[in-house]
Amino acid sequence: MNKPTATDIIIFGAQGDLSQRKLLPSLYDLEKDHLLPEGSRVICLAREAIDTAKYCNTASINLQLHVEDDRYEQETLNRLLARITYIKLDFNTAEHYQDLAKMLNEKKDQQRLFYYATAAVFFGTISQKLAEFNCITKQCRVVLEKPLGFDRESSSTINDQVGLHFQEQQIYRIDHYLGKETVQNLLALRFANPIFGSQWNQSHISHVEITIAESVGIEGRWSYFDKAGQMRDMVQNHLLQLLALVAMDPPDDLSADSIRDQKVKVLKQLKPIAFNDQKQSVVCGQYDSGNNDVELLPGYNNEEGAQGTSSTETFVAIRAEIQNWRWAGVPFYLRTGKRMTEKLTQIVVHFKQQPHFIFDPEQRDIASNKLILSLQPNEGVSLQVQTKSPGINNDIQIQPTILDLNFNKEFKGTRTPHAYERLLFEVIKGNQYLFVRRDEIEHAWTWCDNIMQHWDKPEHILHKYPAGSWGPTESQIIIRNDKRKWFGDH
Repeated sequence: MNKPTATDIIIFGAQGDLSQRKLLPSLYDLEKDHLLPEGSRVICLAREAIDTAKYCNTASINLQLHVEDDRYEQETLNRLLARITYIKLDFNTAEHYQDLAKMLNEKKDQQRLFYYATAAVFFGTISQKLAEFNCITKQCRVVLEKPLGFDRESSSTINDQVGLHFQEQQIYRIDHYLGKETVQNLLALRFANPIFGSQWNQSHISHVEITIAESVGIEGRWSYFDKAGQMRDMVQNHLLQLLALVAMDPPDDLSADSIRDQKVKVLKQLKPIAFNDQKQSVVCGQYDSGNNDVELLPGYNNEEGAQGTSSTETFVAIRAEIQNWRWAGVPFYLRTGKRMTEKLTQIVVHFKQQPHFIFDPEQRDIASNKLILSLQPNEGVSLQVQTKSPGINNDIQIQPTILDLNFNKEFKGTRTPHAYERLLFEVIKGNQYLFVRRDEIEHAWTWCDNIMQHWDKPEHILHKYPAGSWGPTESQIIIRNDKRKWFGDH
């Protein structure tokens, strides 16, 4: 495991929502736990012509809003603010990079972490300007935020532009889901426990569900989201990364490339879904007006910033298959949407039933084990097993019982770090195993592009669903066609 060394953390887009809500609070938490190496600096770059004092004042207000109440304290805040310098920088203006270069040259030998918290269209320009002003050294690392492109072609273009100036081992493509405790526990559950490792294949698992549901809508991002849609915004990255971690073969070790090699194999083995098969395997939806039992909710085309009637999808459900020995005949049901009933991210692994059932035949449908990995709103792992219903009658009636591992309860007193907090620390240490390699992104785009390439045809159907629901009723059909239902029968 690499040890952290003094680092200049340079944030492009430091006035943006991501920086204020996630990056600075994560740096605060690292500061509070004394994990930011001595001598590290935080250099914040944005277009607004303000000084460091005014920027720190704004940052302080946002930190108080976004740091947990029991973690917030003035002493830590003062230590973090003392590290911050603000520099006005327009991405396309060469002379603005001179001020950055001058500051970086004050500590020429210090490790540098460039964080591109901007639109991906600027990644190439920023990289080129950093190179022109000799800001890139062998000790540099660069973090690229998603979405990385609009399709495989644009993604490859961006990667090429960044790759002209940074080596692959210097590039950290972030997917914050990979920083969650439960996702990393998936590796431990699978590869450290024979009870799961020996059962993790088509002989013992009937199907897998992965759900990422959001209760919120577009949150003022209509213009951006309407160009992307749920497929690009969530499926191509978060959902496929979770699928790859669930489905991958055991890596040789815990090194970054060993893990990512196995994820790439899975993404390459995803069965392409032809347009003629999409009616049975893919459901797209867009939320209409509805309610969440508290308030009336607007439809997508009536959200703030909406620009007329749009056919962009806010919901996608997919029945996916992996063409290899381990997962032959095992469907993976993927589902993600906005304005759904609740905020929920979970993976449910359904194990096959016993071939011979000796209990009440009417109870056979409930007699299977389920491994449930919860990422949101609370992180944890639970296992559904069957136990006898209590009582003294002679009939043995079984009932589902949950064996629950809630991280907050089980590890009381041990704080679970936030995803961005963990990921920033891993970049400082130079560990890439929680980040996405270029070929992972490109294989994921290839699979998604194949599905989306026909969506402009008249035959493509966009199903409406009421805001505050679990999506279009048609999303139930793709799983019920296999005589199954979503976990919890949402």
